[in-house]
Amino acid sequence: MTTFVDRVELHVAAGNGGHGCASVHREKFKPLGGPDGGNGGRGGDVILTVDQSVTTLLEYHHSPHRKATNGKPGEGGNRSGKDGEDLVLPVPDGTVVLDKAGNVLADLIGHGTSFVAAQGGRGGLGNAALASARRKAPGFALLGEPGDLGDIVLELKTVADVALVGYPSAGKSSLISVLSAAKPKIADYPFTTLVPNLGVVTAGSTVYTVADVPGLIPGASQGKGLGLEFLRHVERCSVLVHVLDTATLESDRDPVSDLDVIEEELRQYGGLDDRPRIVVLNKIDVPDGKDLADMVRPDLQARGYRVFEVSAVAHTGLKELSFALADLVARARAARPKEEATRIVIRPKAVDDAGFTVTREEVGGEPLFRVRGEKPERWVRQTDFNNDEAVGYLADRLGRLGVEEELMKSGARAGDGVAIGPEDNAVVFDWEPSVMAGAEMLGRRGEDHRFEAPRPAAQRRRDRQAERDEVQQEYEGFEPF
Repeated sequence: MTTFVDRVELHVAAGNGGHGCASVHREKFKPLGGPDGGNGGRGGDVILTVDQSVTTLLEYHHSPHRKATNGKPGEGGNRSGKDGEDLVLPVPDGTVVLDKAGNVLADLIGHGTSFVAAQGGRGGLGNAALASARRKAPGFALLGEPGDLGDIVLELKTVADVALVGYPSAGKSSLISVLSAAKPKIADYPFTTLVPNLGVVTAGSTVYTVADVPGLIPGASQGKGLGLEFLRHVERCSVLVHVLDTATLESDRDPVSDLDVIEEELRQYGGLDDRPRIVVLNKIDVPDGKDLADMVRPDLQARGYRVFEVSAVAHTGLKELSFALADLVARARAARPKEEATRIVIRPKAVDDAGFTVTREEVGGEPLFRVRGEKPERWVRQTDFNNDEAVGYLADRLGRLGVEEELMKSGARAGDGVAIGPEDNAVVFDWEPSVMAGAEMLGRRGEDHRFEAPRPAAQRRRDRQAERDEVQQEYEGFEPF
């Protein structure tokens, strides 16, 4: 059963914003109470947060679909809807967030680092918030916006200072077990290590981490064996340690050829040429191993490598190796550029930036003018097209933004098609310059004739009084005998 997963595809969906409420205050003896519809709540976000207690992406491998809660709709009595709860997903330190195309969206390093993977939709305004001096009694409310929806890829890259690389059964797990307190699985068969193991090493005043990367074999950079799955865990390490087996039982292998093969795989993977290397000749406690180490040591030193002969079983040469690694790690840390505080850069929009664009397209030989922009697209999503007054309000907003004027400049004529939004999700209508949007049929903008209509009970009382007055007038026309 899989217990370690370092790459998953996650389907995230933020919460939708709640709809605004269109309500009129009702109270005895107050027939003109006015609008009192509350705003809808905001949809919850999907947030990825680094948690040091999490070491694998296994949970998301089994449950890849994650959705935040929706915002509640507004209610009468100026009661706003409850905001949706954010969905916080803990991820391991060193998680890289990518889109489906492989573009890096975020690199999460350090406890508490977070990234909003999907943003919740805004809540719609209720008619109380839409009321103004011109529109005293709106008979509509805005709809809540849908939350972001999409697929992301999470890749885990181990955060360590030193990476132990080499063939399977070269003794990497044994080495990390004696250098640190880590207790990896150790056995005398290939591919004992199926997951990267981390160990913390203290050498003098320097404390650093060592990663035991699963064994590499020829063709690992092309996906052969387990190499491709775990080569990414080498990327963040500052120092590479080649662990070479001097007591291998395979006749076609020797430490020098093993080093050449692993270096070729690292070269094909790319991005690791600048990392300092150290060569460790392991298993010198075996007589033949010691002899072979003495033979290949001059050749390796001639290539410029620092060579250490160690025995994880006999604990030979470990102290020198530990302090040498600590020195390289300290140099790498000192050479890193100091992290500066994030500068807040304010980029104001240009004076002539309308916030939208109008482009002309040809669809079936007929012109189509497409309007793209954050504001017009958001306003369209918030509009209830079953309500004429809401459509009229949208027309007013687009007119104030300058969309109609820009359409005329682009050559649009009455009856031409206008699409607001992307191709796969656009609202298309036939354009009529300064057209009455429908809300005007209800009366002046900002008024609602429902408030002017008499209340049913009062009207019934007036009708009964009118009948009594009519009968009284008839009796007044007769003279007594």
